Amino acid sequence: MEEQTLQILIVDDDEIDRMAVRRALLKSGIPVEVAEAATCAEALILLETNCYDCAFFDYGLPDGNGLNLIRSACQLNVQHPLVVLTGQGDERIAVDLMKAGATDYLPKSQISTETLTQVLRNAIRLNRAQREVIETSNQLKLNNELLQQQNRDLEQQRDRIAIQNLQREDFIAHLTHDLRTPLVAANLMFKLFEQEAFCPLSKDMHDAILAMDRSNQNLLDLVNTILEVNRYESGNKQLTYTTCDLWDIIQAVVEELQPLAQYKSIDLILKSEHPDPQSLKILGDCQEIRRAIANLVGNALKFTDTGSVEIDLDFCPTSVSETVAVNGWVSISVRDTGLGMSAAEQAVIFERFRTGKHRQAGSGLGLHLVARIVNTHAGKITVTSEPGQGSLFIICLPVHQV
Repeated sequence: MEEQTLQILIVDDDEIDRMAVRRALLKSGIPVEVAEAATCAEALILLETNCYDCAFFDYGLPDGNGLNLIRSACQLNVQHPLVVLTGQGDERIAVDLMKAGATDYLPKSQISTETLTQVLRNAIRLNRAQREVIETSNQLKLNNELLQQQNRDLEQQRDRIAIQNLQREDFIAHLTHDLRTPLVAANLMFKLFEQEAFCPLSKDMHDAILAMDRSNQNLLDLVNTILEVNRYESGNKQLTYTTCDLWDIIQAVVEELQPLAQYKSIDLILKSEHPDPQSLKILGDCQEIRRAIANLVGNALKFTDTGSVEIDLDFCPTSVSETVAVNGWVSISVRDTGLGMSAAEQAVIFERFRTGKHRQAGSGLGLHLVARIVNTHAGKITVTSEPGQGSLFIICLPVHQV
């Protein structure tokens, strides 16, 4: 405060009193510039046209009193401190002045360089603190309004996203239904052709129909996969948990996929080092577990041109994830002799629409669906692979003790 020149207004109809206040301020060592007024009217003109750091008002003025002047100054939105000087020591008047907006109150009998300097310092310090509080309050109010607007925007955005998700789910449901109907009908028609229900067929025609049947079945599998992925991601997938005999499920999958392995001259091998693989059971949706294993084994057959695909069912007593399995873990490993994958491909292989570089790479949803099913059953799926060395997929699921 000492470094800047303060603009001070003194309002008093007594010239001697104005001089006393001015001298006291000048002796304080504080650089000041003083403006003077003798009436309320003059003071209000100066207050309306100038900005001051502090104003000293005499309580008794020819055209009013300090209380009226304080109220008029507040109506002009005067922001600087207002100090009232009076020859009367009435506490009731002091209370009224402070309620009206005065910063301080000082009897003229106590005016000295020390007291006036102290009053001036306190008034300016208090006024600055009050303005900081007001500015902070205004900023908080502005921030609160901004936050409320952002919350409203987020609510609207969430509503739009929810509507879009519903529209997407509805679109996928209708699309898959509309696609499945003709594909299933085509499958039935191909079966009739294969059985020569309409007319005898030559070997070439049989081969052509088998090729069309495989293509149609691949497309139907893709539609079913899209539908299942959408159900998991939308939270609409309903699971029926029962005791699942993994050995029986894997045997059924191998039996189903054996013709494809034979067609490609690939050895499809099922083995287990466990003394009683029939005892390895989990609690889950058996149909979904079968879907996951079938997708994994089918994927291995698709991307293996020569060699073998081995499925191994075993018990794993150690922890394989952050989840604790009370009875240990059962592992289902699928090892192939295919082209393998790079480390970059392994990092994203379970994400949606991530496809490999193999010429038979599909939609990129099969392994994503497998991971969804495994995670839903509190399990974990991992992959280990090297380019040219094949791949090893391992599904670990918590054992269910019957």
